[in-house]
Amino acid sequence: MEQLLADAANYGFAMVISLYLLVRIEGKLEQLTISINELTKVIAGKL
Repeated sequence: MEQLLADAANYGFAMVISLYLLVRIEGKLEQLTISINELTKVIAGKL
């Protein structure tokens, strides 16, 4: 039980930070996808 708590303390912080960064990056990737799609429409309209 003591080892389990030690592992949770050691790896829990890293997991929380990883999940936080993944959520942040997901939002930025979604916005980037929208921007690329809009740019594609603008370029296609000029051709």
